[in-house]
Amino acid sequence: MDTTFATYKSLTRNITRTLALKAAEPSVALETKHFLATIPKIKSVDDFLKNTRAFTYAMNAFGLGDMAYAKGYMRKVLTEGITDPKSFANRLNDERFVAFAKAFDFDSYGPLTTSRTAARQDVADAYVRQTLEVDAGAQNEGVRLALYFEREAPKVKSAYGLLADPALWKVLKTVYGFPTAMASAAIEKQAAAVTQRLDLADLQDPTKLDRLIRRFTARWDADQGFNSPVLALFNNNGVGSGMGMALLNLKYGG
Repeated sequence: MDTTFATYKSLTRNITRTLALKAAEPSVALETKHFLATIPKIKSVDDFLKNTRAFTYAMNAFGLGDMAYAKGYMRKVLTEGITDPKSFANRLNDERFVAFAKAFDFDSYGPLTTSRTAARQDVADAYVRQTLEVDAGAQNEGVRLALYFEREAPKVKSAYGLLADPALWKVLKTVYGFPTAMASAAIEKQAAAVTQRLDLADLQDPTKLDRLIRRFTARWDADQGFNSPVLALFNNNGVGSGMGMALLNLKYGG
């Protein structure tokens, strides 16, 4: 049985080829062909929401597939746009909705919205990547989390962004051993605990990001009962001392 890191690496070693193979799979290719043929004909928020197949494809592309049924909710996201800092999307504290509203920015571009690459090929590319991650997760959730972390972590601008994203936070909880009880602390203290352990600039460094993912996958395998020699290596280098430090420096509920 391959380790989580080995599987993750096999997918990302040549990510361009991996994505091309995923895009060529019949079910993916069929949905993408339909979306790219249909989206130019959509000229308004109403048109978009009425075309369930194209709308669902787009929602899946942004990791929002489980919200595809909530069209009233998404209407508010789309009609208010992102220009106003107080718009609905900007107040949701979830970058996926902001990205969706930015791609389908009917508020700014009106009927020309779907003539933009951001609403066409960029969405198709995102759909293929999202499908890759979902399919990988069906076999091993740790691989999906690692792929997602590699894609999204470098975009995060603060510890609050990490705390707000359940998948990113799950990776960090696994790496540093942050306990579930940490959620009961004031958000400022949670953020402080994160920045004490993690230099956010490391997320912009491919080498350091890869090392962090390696640590996550090793601990993930250990939690799943798969003994990885990589985890022993990290523990011997003092990585395992982090949980005690986090507990000492965080007063819960204060």
